[in-house]
Amino acid sequence: MHSLLPHNTFGIDVSAARFVEYASVPELKGLIAQGSITTPFLHIGGGSNLLFTADYDGLVLHSRIGGIELTDETADKVTLRVGAGVVWDDFVRHCVEQGYYGVENLSLIPGEVGAAAVQNIGAYGVEVKDVITAVETVNIRGKERVYLREECEYAYRHSLFKRAENKDTFISYVSFRLGKHPVYRLEYGAVRQELEHYPEVSLPVVRQAIIDIRRRKLPDPAEWGNAGSFFMNPVVPRAQWEALQAEYPDMPHYDLGDGRVKIPAGWLIERSGWKGRSLGPAAVYDKQALVLINLGGAKGSDIVALSDAVRAAVRQKFDIDIRPEVNII
Repeated sequence: MHSLLPHNTFGIDVSAARFVEYASVPELKGLIAQGSITTPFLHIGGGSNLLFTADYDGLVLHSRIGGIELTDETADKVTLRVGAGVVWDDFVRHCVEQGYYGVENLSLIPGEVGAAAVQNIGAYGVEVKDVITAVETVNIRGKERVYLREECEYAYRHSLFKRAENKDTFISYVSFRLGKHPVYRLEYGAVRQELEHYPEVSLPVVRQAIIDIRRRKLPDPAEWGNAGSFFMNPVVPRAQWEALQAEYPDMPHYDLGDGRVKIPAGWLIERSGWKGRSLGPAAVYDKQALVLINLGGAKGSDIVALSDAVRAAVRQKFDIDIRPEVNII
């Protein structure tokens, strides 16, 4: 058995029957050819979007494919090919240091590049799909395929790679198209307020502002085990939102422009009375209700029980089901 404690940010003490890492596409294809990848198997990234509820009686795979390669450059744009095992925030820092625009709003999001492309991570008005151009993969039969962004079925926290039938497709590299001239996404109030503390806006300043906001709002997994935002923001028909707004005039929202409205799950949880409350060794973080934390020694089942209680409270009060963003294993 191999401990998965270092491989999940919730700090759940579980193990896998086998654990295998690979550092290149040829190494991965060699493992496949040798029959070393047996079912059941689970491919993980940095473990920042996982909740293990028990030991995993199978193989856990992890990519260590690294590298950030400049593959194309024009007067206005660059294309970077990045290994799936690169730590996401290391990649963002590299882009900011090189003066490449497009991912700075995604600073300090935990995890790795491959998982970011699977999950379509997003924050402060930017989703990673906005800058992805292609995703390179290897499937369980050793066949390589490149998916263009248009083929990836990107949507809110969703991609083609999250489908059950694609769990045997492993991402090896992701290509990103980034700008060389200043273009910022600063429409979020929290970002604009944070930037008021700086004399001017620049790429490093925007990155630092995002980092400062996230550090204030989100707990350090080294202190409180967590997976960041546990729930997705629900999207409801506009008529339902209008009925809710009549009862709750201060309800924040984001109009998607297609007859649907996105409502912050954190606001719903807080209004349901769960912000800062605990259930056994698990709690809703007192600074950000979207985050569930391990108070120490929690099992995956403890986190799930808290999640179920929070969801039930939101359903009862607002008739809205908030769904976990975290993958429960």
